[in-house]
Amino acid sequence: MTTTVTHDVEAATTAATEAFATYRATTPEQRGAFLEAIATEIESDKDAIIEAAVAESHLPVGRITGEVGRTAGQLRMFADVVRRGDHLGVRIDPAMPDREPLPRADIRQRMIPLGPVAVFGASNFPLAFSTAGGDTASALAAGCPVVVKGHPAHPRTGQLVADAISRALEKSGLPQGTFTFVLGEGFELGQALVRDPRIKAVGFTGSRAGGLALVEAASKREEPIPVYAEMSSINPVVVLPGALAERDTDTFAQAYVGSLTLGAGQFCTNPGLLFLPAGEQGDAFVQAVGHAVAGTTGQPMLTPGIADAYAKGTGMLKGADGVRTVGEGDADGQHAPAALVSEAATLDGVTDEVFGASGVIVRYADVDALSTSLEGLEGQLTATVHYAPADKEAAQQLLPVLELKAGRVLFNGWPTGVEVGHAMVHGGPFPATSDSRSTSVGSLAIERFQRPVAYQDVPADLLPESLRDDNPWGLSRRIDGVLE
Repeated sequence: MTTTVTHDVEAATTAATEAFATYRATTPEQRGAFLEAIATEIESDKDAIIEAAVAESHLPVGRITGEVGRTAGQLRMFADVVRRGDHLGVRIDPAMPDREPLPRADIRQRMIPLGPVAVFGASNFPLAFSTAGGDTASALAAGCPVVVKGHPAHPRTGQLVADAISRALEKSGLPQGTFTFVLGEGFELGQALVRDPRIKAVGFTGSRAGGLALVEAASKREEPIPVYAEMSSINPVVVLPGALAERDTDTFAQAYVGSLTLGAGQFCTNPGLLFLPAGEQGDAFVQAVGHAVAGTTGQPMLTPGIADAYAKGTGMLKGADGVRTVGEGDADGQHAPAALVSEAATLDGVTDEVFGASGVIVRYADVDALSTSLEGLEGQLTATVHYAPADKEAAQQLLPVLELKAGRVLFNGWPTGVEVGHAMVHGGPFPATSDSRSTSVGSLAIERFQRPVAYQDVPADLLPESLRDDNPWGLSRRIDGVLE
């Protein structure tokens, strides 16, 4: 079911509510097969989808082709998750009628889906974080119908993917209200969707202002609902002295600039702040970064609004106290990549996210000063440490700080690029996300759209399949606390 009229939000949420009872009652096999069918339908239409996404986003064919693969891959991953059934979290405490001093009732627990979920497509990922992206895949895997608000930056791409999902619904024999795609300009459609009483949770990827507006709207409902918003992050990168001494300076600088400028810097994991030791080796790295950035060329950005915001944000960084430009790329009709360095005693003016290919290098005197700076940062999606064995003591001091600041801590790499898997966390303390207890990437994402229910002394023939003694779905379950 697809609509392009804002007034039809009510129709979309009504259809989702009507589909909920049927969809949540699907077996693991039925739901897994549906998710796989979506992946297959997207792949069958990938040429048209890629063509539309490239035209609408200005992203290269290779990047969009990779997104098609990632989108299909995460749908299939969730199909496997559903079939395994671990996400149901089944726990059974058998009755103990003879227990002293009091008997124990038979108590069984499982996770159930929340209900219809609103998902907001992201501007920077027209596939992997949009119509059939991670939020949609995890909500459908949980048993929740989904209403997607397509992003206005890539409406044709969103429509093609929505059509693929509709075909998968039809072939799977599921109600069309299980998935609905709506389009509309402005904030009104999104606000109406979040305020609709039939919506029970929200998935969002975008700006801090946009995410907080949805959180506020959801909190003011008669029935407040959770909003899982991924919002802003500058993804600090820490270079420790041993690592700096060990690396080839030019190669190391080029790797940093490559991460900074990848995809015109339009990644939520873009390394916006790099902490570098003071001293001659650090000076050489800064100089090498300047040369590397000077060799880059500006790339088209996703939308004129994003390009304007990048220009404004970069200008504000350049105007901050103690900040100087160490290198800029060739604009080539676009906004040029830029690398800056701050010699100021504080981080004032350099910690706001600038969505695009500009980053600030901050010099630090010693590990204690570095630790203090990191403690003062807001919550982040990622924190990166470049490390050599000589840095062990410093890393041991910093790791407890970083794990309180970020959802993912990585060593000797770059934060751009998020692996879709079971151990991945793509989230973090506020304002990286509105809820630090979850992730929007990886199989754990399914838990955002579920809640636990306990069944006490329910007759055996009325128990859900997942809680029955004969375990017809072959689930791993905790019996008296022991995993079996």
